[in-house]
Amino acid sequence: MTTLYSFRRCPYAMRARLGIVQSNKTVHLREIILKNKPEAMLQASPKGTVPVLITNNKVIDESLDIMKWALEGSELLLSATNEMFQLIRENDDIFKSWLDKYKYADRYPEYSEIYYREQGELFLNKLEQRLTTSPMLFSKQYSFADLAILPFIRQFAFVDIHWFRQSKYKNLQRWLFEFIESELFNSIMNKYPTWLDSHQEFIFPEQK
Repeated sequence: MTTLYSFRRCPYAMRARLGIVQSNKTVHLREIILKNKPEAMLQASPKGTVPVLITNNKVIDESLDIMKWALEGSELLLSATNEMFQLIRENDDIFKSWLDKYKYADRYPEYSEIYYREQGELFLNKLEQRLTTSPMLFSKQYSFADLAILPFIRQFAFVDIHWFRQSKYKNLQRWLFEFIESELFNSIMNKYPTWLDSHQEFIFPEQK
């Protein structure tokens, strides 16, 4: 049995679920809340962050590694380039830090919310430029990089969605809102009872 500990709104967990949905694999999903982490998850991965995948007595607790596990042998992973992984690293190592400060600006009073947003916009500008030449970041189709980055842009946009809708990032808006309205996104955003409350596991993705 393969078990996935997940939290619906976490962008790292979203990218892991996106990878699984795009594969031919299924998992037993355990939805958690971060304020009350189950002991079984902490025993498997003491760092206490989601997602955590347990398969064949192996623990995978990095979201990109879960994507790679899910997509092993697939065209999505086989076509991933060094340039894609470099863009993902910039998202994870630099942009995510500014995103956190922008979202929780009251916790970082050294600078204003607008300052943190402007730092994050350096990455938005890079994506906007890429999206002027193709519908997705690297081609006409979702790539490994699109799936890995989109959940974080979604989180950034919804810190102040009115600002984002009025911003200059027209290509980025199209890219993001097409994703949010897609069957792909909806397939990973079903609401499940928390595992601690119900001790129910759910087959993910849901079988039609």
